[in-house]
Amino acid sequence: MPLDTLYTAETPEGIALSLRPAGVVARALAYAVDFGIRLGIFFVIAMIAGALGGMGSAVLLISYFALEWFYPVAFELALGGATPGKRMVGIQVVMDSGLPLTPGASVIRNLLRAADFLPFLYAAGAACMLLRADFKRLGDIAAGTLVVYAESVRLHGEVPAADPLAPARPLALREQVAILAWAGRATRLTPERLEELAHMASPVIPNNGTRAANSSATSRLLGLAQWVLGRRHGQRK
Repeated sequence: MPLDTLYTAETPEGIALSLRPAGVVARALAYAVDFGIRLGIFFVIAMIAGALGGMGSAVLLISYFALEWFYPVAFELALGGATPGKRMVGIQVVMDSGLPLTPGASVIRNLLRAADFLPFLYAAGAACMLLRADFKRLGDIAAGTLVVYAESVRLHGEVPAADPLAPARPLALREQVAILAWAGRATRLTPERLEELAHMASPVIPNNGTRAANSSATSRLLGLAQWVLGRRHGQRK
């Protein structure tokens, strides 16, 4: 089982997208911000409605209904799948295919907040999210939507600097790709895990010479990654 929470979606064009679903805490914070905004808007409307006499009660009821059911739909469709609270937290709603949110899906997921609220305080929705790796609540399951972090997922970063080292034998293309993928994750892995994975590549790691023999498998494989990138001695970056 994977240890991270990346969600991979494939677009109709066959492009694989890596998305990072937002968990309960991030979504609860976004909801709290949106609730505060809605409460402030309702308070202002209540002050205005107080001066309208008997019509004020009707205005308040309509305003409450609109804020409860259309506030999230309007913002999700107008601001790229994010209400002000979601935007502040850095999350957004997309289709579980990775495509932008559709109007129908937004309406469905928000109408089913009534089911997620049961039996109280969104207990059903929170339980559903905690039981799923993609953190979908009932509304998301029905609408086919996913709440993800808006920031792009970077699986591979820059290859750390090292002195280029030639491989012990010619490398196949898949071996070169694997070495660069390992080096690109160097900043995301612990030194112990990085060294453990480097030892798995020992058949291709150069081990002749005093410097290579006294260095760790990690530093030697990083040097090999630099060599795969086309860098040679005197071109270290």
